[in-house]
Amino acid sequence: MVVVGGGMAGARLAQQLKQLGATGDASGEPTGPGTEITVCTEITVVGEEPHRPYNRVLLADVLAGRYAADVLALPESPARWLSGVHAVRIDRAERRVVCDDGGVLPYDTLVLATGASPVLPPLRGLFAPGGHGRPGPSGELPHGVRAFRTLDDCLALRGEAGPGVPAVVVGGGLLGVSAARALAECGARVLLAHQGERLMERQLDAGAAGLLRRHLEELGVEVHTECRVRGLRTRPGTGGTADASGTGRTPHDARTLHEAGTPHGARTAAPAERAEPTERTARSERTERTERTERTERTERSVCAVELADGHALDARLVVLACGVRPRTGLAEAAGLDVARGIVVDDRLRTTDPHIHAVGDCAEHDGVLYGLAGPAQEQADALARVIANGTGATPVDRDRDPDAPDTAEAPDTAAAPDTAAAPATADRPDATDPPDPPDPPAATTAPHPPDPPDPPPPYRGTRSLTRLTLPGGAGARRQPPRLPLDLAAFGDPLPRADDDVVRLTDATRGVYRKVVVRGDRLVGGILLGDLATVGTLARTYETGEPLPPEPLLHLLTHDGEAPR
Repeated sequence: MVVVGGGMAGARLAQQLKQLGATGDASGEPTGPGTEITVCTEITVVGEEPHRPYNRVLLADVLAGRYAADVLALPESPARWLSGVHAVRIDRAERRVVCDDGGVLPYDTLVLATGASPVLPPLRGLFAPGGHGRPGPSGELPHGVRAFRTLDDCLALRGEAGPGVPAVVVGGGLLGVSAARALAECGARVLLAHQGERLMERQLDAGAAGLLRRHLEELGVEVHTECRVRGLRTRPGTGGTADASGTGRTPHDARTLHEAGTPHGARTAAPAERAEPTERTARSERTERTERTERTERTERSVCAVELADGHALDARLVVLACGVRPRTGLAEAAGLDVARGIVVDDRLRTTDPHIHAVGDCAEHDGVLYGLAGPAQEQADALARVIANGTGATPVDRDRDPDAPDTAEAPDTAAAPDTAAAPATADRPDATDPPDPPDPPAATTAPHPPDPPDPPPPYRGTRSLTRLTLPGGAGARRQPPRLPLDLAAFGDPLPRADDDVVRLTDATRGVYRKVVVRGDRLVGGILLGDLATVGTLARTYETGEPLPPEPLLHLLTHDGEAPR
C-alpha cells in the first residue's frame, strides 16, 4: 500500500493499520481466528515535508514559544517513510505512483492524504513581476510574508517575530485568530484585518465573536473587521532566506524533527524501479539551481506595508496570510478521478477507482469538506478498519478487477481438497478391500462454515468540535490578571425559525454559552469562558442521541446533568 501525504491523516492511517493488522482469505472476505493472513504486507508513505509527521494543531503554541518543535512529533509508525519526496503522477493502468526524484512506487491500494494548501489572496505586490504566482517550498513571496500552514512557516515566523515588530494578520478565522494571539505573545505589534463582519464567523455568532474580539484586544491585538486588504508594498532589501534564523541554515528546532534518528528522519530508498543515478543527480542539480534563483529573487523584496481598500497603509514587517485552505486535488484530477471541491469518496472512503482511497483535508464525503484534524483522524481510523477487515481494495482484488490483466495473481483453488464433499480419512475403506455397496444418500451435509464477521461500520461523516484556548496575562493597572479564554463550538450556531435556543451570558466573567436544539436533538452550540459543560454537550452532539427530558437550562448550568 502507498499513502501519498505525510501529514496527520497519513501518519494516523499507517499507525492504525499496523495496530489493527489486515486479515482476509483468498476471496478477500474476512475470516475467523486461526485463518488470518496479512493483506497489507508493506506500507510506504510519501511525504513532501522533510520532517517527521507532526501535530499541526499545536503550531500556534510553538510560534508562541510554549512548546519546542520536537513536542509536535507524532508517535512513530513502522511504515517506510519517504521524506521530502513529491508524488507527481498516478498511473492507474499500471497501478504505480511516479515521484519527482525518479522513484516509481507500485501499489495494490493507494491512499491519497494530500491535505490542503493555503489560499493566497489576489493582492497587488504579492508576487514579483513575471512571477509564477504559485506557492511552493521556497515560494516567490516577499520576505516577511508567510502563510501559516507548515512547521517551516511556524519556525520562520518564530525567528522573525519579536518585541515591537509590526505584524499584520490577514484573515480572522480560526487560523488567523490563533496566529494573531501567538504573535502577540512574541511581543509583536499585531493588527488583525478581517473582511467579514465578525471573527470566526463560520463557528461563532455575533455575541461570542464580540467576546473573542475583546479578549484579543486585551492581549494587545488591534482588530479590524469589515476591512479589506488590497495589496502589499515592498522594497528592495536583503531580508534573508526563508528559514527562521535568517542565515540560510536550518533552525535548531527544525533539525530536532528532521534529524531525530528515526525511520522518518532519513530518506529511505524507494523500490527497485528507479531512474538511473545520473538522471536523479541532474534532476537534483536543476531543482537546487531553481530554488537558489527563487531564494535570490525573494531576498530582493521585503514587505514594508499593507494597503487597505480605503487607501490607508499599515506599517508591516511581517504579514501572515490566513485566508483559508484549498484541498490539494491535482494528482486525483490528473488521474481522472471524480473531483468536486475535494476528491469525492463514498462511505468506505473509496474514490471512483476501487483501488484508490482518500482521507483528510483533500477528501469530500457526502458533499462535505471538513478541513479539521478531528475528522481527518476519524476518516483514517475508519479506512484502517475497512482495509484491515478485507472490505477495501487489497492485492486479492486484482483478479476481480475487469481492467486488470488476465495474469493477475489468483489463489490456486485446484490444489485445495474439497473437504465438504469427501468423508473423513478414518471412514475411508482400505484400498485393497472390495468396495462396500454404496450407502443411501446421507440425510445431512457437511457443517456450514461459520458466517464471516460483519464488516466494519462505514464512515457516515464527523460531527466535529472546534476548540481554541487564548492565554491570559497580567491585567491593566489596578485590574486583576486576565484569565485564559477557552472556546468550543460545534454544529450550526445560527438557529432556524422553529429551533429552541438557550443562551447564558455573563459579561463580567467573560462567559457565553449557547445551544441550539431542534426537536429533541442538539444541533449546535457555542461555549466561551468556563467549559465545565463542554464534555457532556460534546458527547451528546457527537453521538446524536436525544436530549434528556430535564429543562434545557440544565444543559448549560449542570454539565448537562439533572440537578440533584
